Amino acid sequence: MLAVENLEVVYDDVLLVLKGVSLTVPDGAIVALLGANGAGKTTTLRAITGLLGLHRGEITKGRVALDGRRIDQLDTPEIVRAGIGQVMEGRRVFAELSVEENLRVGGYARPKQLGDGLDRVYGLFPILKERRGQVAGYLSGGEQQMLAIGRALMTDPRYLLLDEPSLGLAPLVVAQIRDLLVSINRQGTSVLLVEQNASMALAIAGHGYVMEVGKLVLDKPAAVLAEDEDVREFYLGLHKGGHARSFRDVKHYRRRKRWLS
Repeated sequence: MLAVENLEVVYDDVLLVLKGVSLTVPDGAIVALLGANGAGKTTTLRAITGLLGLHRGEITKGRVALDGRRIDQLDTPEIVRAGIGQVMEGRRVFAELSVEENLRVGGYARPKQLGDGLDRVYGLFPILKERRGQVAGYLSGGEQQMLAIGRALMTDPRYLLLDEPSLGLAPLVVAQIRDLLVSINRQGTSVLLVEQNASMALAIAGHGYVMEVGKLVLDKPAAVLAEDEDVREFYLGLHKGGHARSFRDVKHYRRRKRWLS
């Protein structure tokens, strides 16, 4: 199990971003972490994967543990070798390298498994196999997202952390990414999915958390969150009766979320 326990994170020794965050990702599960921009979702992922230092952040309280072993004091390569992979927001492929070169970079930490990793990725993403020699910068946005996910899978992670994988993609591509995450999970990889697209995330997750200004305000099974009045209204764009609000309704809307009352 991957566990975040009572985590506090500060940037630049002054800005408190996470305020006692606790969540778990059980083996074999898909867990969704929802929230608006600035809620602290990306910081949570950075804390798990050891990337806070690159952004002048540090954990000041709490811990991150994998199967009971504390990992937040390890460096990032050690965390990767322990079985955690991350797909960052914005894809961040190496644009001047080919598709296969990107994947080989992803497999650098486990060179003996390089062949198996390529076989797995090309099995999941046949389009990448077709484009294996193509320069990554010329791929479509959806193909680049697939490449970013494939690169993270090259280390055969037990836990895959994804930061806004649907961002900027057409609805059809979002559906493809959703189905691919389900396939990856069925192969034995647990998933922590950070998303603003609550509808997509809750459709495939077993459990979900909602984060607001550095705190978790809801912690429930995904099916329960999908029926929660505030989640439906503020994250799914629906009001009572299941109808979408018009832009005019949303623009002048004033009701506060229950958890902020």
